[in-house]
Amino acid sequence: MNLSLANRVSALTPSTTLAITAKAKEMKAQGIDVIGLGAGEPDFNTPQHIIQAAYESLMEGHTKYTPSGGTAQLKEAVIHKFKRDQNLIYKPSEIIVTSGAKHALYTLFQVLLNEGDEVIIPTPYWVSYPEQVKLAGGNPVIVEGKQVNSYKITPEQLADSITEKTRALILNSPSNPTGMIYSTEELKAIGQVCLENDILIVSDEIYEKLVYDGSVHTSIAELSDELKEQTIIINGVSKSHSMTGWRIGYAAGNNTIIKAMTNLVSHSTSNPTTTSQYGAVAAYMGDQQPVEEMRKAFEERLNIVFEKLNNIPGFDCLKPQGAFYLFPNVKEAALLTGYDNVDIFVQALLEDAKVAVIPGSGFGSEDNIRLSYATSLEQIEQAIERIHEFVLSKSK
Repeated sequence: MNLSLANRVSALTPSTTLAITAKAKEMKAQGIDVIGLGAGEPDFNTPQHIIQAAYESLMEGHTKYTPSGGTAQLKEAVIHKFKRDQNLIYKPSEIIVTSGAKHALYTLFQVLLNEGDEVIIPTPYWVSYPEQVKLAGGNPVIVEGKQVNSYKITPEQLADSITEKTRALILNSPSNPTGMIYSTEELKAIGQVCLENDILIVSDEIYEKLVYDGSVHTSIAELSDELKEQTIIINGVSKSHSMTGWRIGYAAGNNTIIKAMTNLVSHSTSNPTTTSQYGAVAAYMGDQQPVEEMRKAFEERLNIVFEKLNNIPGFDCLKPQGAFYLFPNVKEAALLTGYDNVDIFVQALLEDAKVAVIPGSGFGSEDNIRLSYATSLEQIEQAIERIHEFVLSKSK
């Protein structure tokens, strides 16, 4: 048997988090008290009214296929959400519902990119962006969002990165992993560059509801009719309504692109899970108070643990404005404790301090680590205390 793999798969970069995750699970299985701060999902259950709606849909016999691009009811709920939250108007033909926001992104790049097309991706980036671009035959063009600029790129950096092959820019605000948010003025300036160069804006807004300390999320599509036409919004209910396992995301934008995406999923995944779609309708059309309660809980955790983290020698962390991650620069801490790079420092944290964090190299920022506060406050505080003690003991 010929076991050679397709080039598109062979070109994928192995996840830097796999070894850490596997090692942490192995240690836990051995009864070792490991605290994991790698979670990329809320630690709250899905709100009860959403669960109830999904249950009722099953009892009513809604267990069959739906249209590949999502039910009419869910598309209308998404349209309602855009109008309510951002005063954006979309038609059903401009919406596709997918099996999670990741699937929306994957499908978008598959229909958008030809071999050699370029997609500009600011660092730090969510780990799947470059890989999805490569899987579609495109080339990721990495542009550094510097710490001095709150890990955001500037219009000048964007303009300097554009070539005749540039097809799209990915914007993730609030960001995973940094939690930073692009301001309205920053979005206007970046949007102008995209308009002048006819570059599609892929706006990943999955963390839009999780913003703190008075910060405000603005979609670049809100700023003008021209920018709305130039933008594909990617979103879903995973983070906002604690529905990660339900796998419901969506894309909104130009109907030609949305139609192509719908055609593609009709030959790949078919429809998103029927029951989950009924739950997502309830998520957007029902009580939004659970969303706010979860947001407040994350905000409280952030405000408690942020200073404690920054008190660790060699840790330099900007306070995030959204999402549920802390992304400190720990290069100095690694050097203080005798490690040449942060990846080795992360391994030592797991083995000696029994704390699992994600190395920043997986996000295009090798001097950082990502810690999630989507876990109990007690666990987060204990983990930070262990890290602090580890750095102090190794620095002597």
